[in-house]
Amino acid sequence: MRDLYLDSVCSSSVNFLEMESDEESFDNDNVDSGNVSSGDDDFAMEVDINSSKDRQAEQDDYPYEVLTTEEIVQHMVDCIRDVNTVVEIPGTTTRILLNHFKWDKEKLMERYYDGDQEKFFRDAHVINPFNKPNTVNKPKVKRSGTEECEVCFSQFPPSMMTGLECGHRFCTTCWGEYLTTKIMEEGLGQSIACAAHGCDILVDDETVMRLVSDSRVKLKYQHLITNSFVECNRLLRWCPSADCTYAIKVNYVDPRPVCCKCKHVFCFECGENWHDPVQCRLLKKWIKKCDDDSETSNWIAANTKECPKCNVTIEKDGGCNHMICKNQNCKHDFCWVCLGSWEPHGSSWYNCNRYDEDEARAARDAQEKLRSSLARYLHYYNRYMNHMQSLKFENKLYASVKAKMEEMQQHNMSWIEVQFLKKAVDILCQCRQTLMYTYVFAYYLRKNNQSQIFEENQKDLESATEKLSEYLERDITSENLADIKQKVQDKYRYCEKRRKVLLDHVHEGYEKDWWDYTE
Repeated sequence: MRDLYLDSVCSSSVNFLEMESDEESFDNDNVDSGNVSSGDDDFAMEVDINSSKDRQAEQDDYPYEVLTTEEIVQHMVDCIRDVNTVVEIPGTTTRILLNHFKWDKEKLMERYYDGDQEKFFRDAHVINPFNKPNTVNKPKVKRSGTEECEVCFSQFPPSMMTGLECGHRFCTTCWGEYLTTKIMEEGLGQSIACAAHGCDILVDDETVMRLVSDSRVKLKYQHLITNSFVECNRLLRWCPSADCTYAIKVNYVDPRPVCCKCKHVFCFECGENWHDPVQCRLLKKWIKKCDDDSETSNWIAANTKECPKCNVTIEKDGGCNHMICKNQNCKHDFCWVCLGSWEPHGSSWYNCNRYDEDEARAARDAQEKLRSSLARYLHYYNRYMNHMQSLKFENKLYASVKAKMEEMQQHNMSWIEVQFLKKAVDILCQCRQTLMYTYVFAYYLRKNNQSQIFEENQKDLESATEKLSEYLERDITSENLADIKQKVQDKYRYCEKRRKVLLDHVHEGYEKDWWDYTE
């Protein structure tokens, strides 16, 4: 594929790289940009969150496009041209300006016409194209007709020296090595500054493509620019599934599900797997809570104490209350019960045995609160993880279901007649994923009348889901075929209905402000 962006906005004298196919080139450079699905089309391993009909209805309600790499580049070119028709500045400069404003064309043009153009270009780290080139850094040509490169300090004829509009000039070899290092080792594309020390003027695309000779470096640079375009543009998002090169383009940002061509369904606003019914901000808090081991601290607080002298954490592993701190620099003797020094415990006047009601109540309440908090978190976390693990196992059902469907066809059933099994696994996976996120929602939810209704709906869906899973794992024989088919169909229809009831109730609560959280 021809590189549309560089071919369109750079000088026509530049020889551009003939790009490889999208999939091959992105695999080679390992650009973090999404994925393409592989595997059997009929038995995809992705969880099909909604049926095709439901997805079409949602897409009509929340329009979006799935873009290939070529379409992404063309979209970038179109954005640059839209701005250039108004401001009439060089295309490569426009690209840097748009990147500075996160590809918000309206904001760029608003700032451009606010009257302070010098600040406009300076903030974006480009030279104002309407000013004459800087005369302070004019080339210092010696009597011998050569210039000195300020990087390698060698003498070169002016034809072998080049630079940016800022006036800093270096030999083409040093420029090439500098740009190659920035691109290949530091992974910079849109933010490569002039090689001169202290100069923050950004290198434009035309200069990069002219001074870099290695085709792999050029290709990597093109990928970095394209990736930056998607990452900076709030209306674009790479598909987060592994090895996918597609991006999603929307008209406005909203926490809604989008389905990539690779079949991966995710939330456009946060990029996580579609997580209805929990909101993005709560899911983000939950993921952070699970990742940062915050509950380990709760366990430590609930089951350990600190040395009263050096504050090192100690766990009691025996019955004796005479504790000796293991810290080599401490070795403090103290009582595990009262945390007082152990020395006076043998004296008749010491009151370690005397119960101080207020002090004991405060310590007991604090300890109980920590234990209760930990127990509550583990309750929801264990159920969340259980459904996540079950979902992974259910995905493996697609392989066994395919075998069962082929076996059932040996019992004089048509391909259409056995499709109920795949439909059942699709719904089972939908229910697992929904249930997984209901426990995140429930963890932050304060108790009220509506939360009790939610928990009843959750319980009904969970019970039906487990029953459906059990049916699908049974061996199918010619004797039980009719019975199994009827039970599976009845149960997946019931699961589908209960899932809808649960989600509709939560969404109604969002609209009517029923939910209060314990954040």
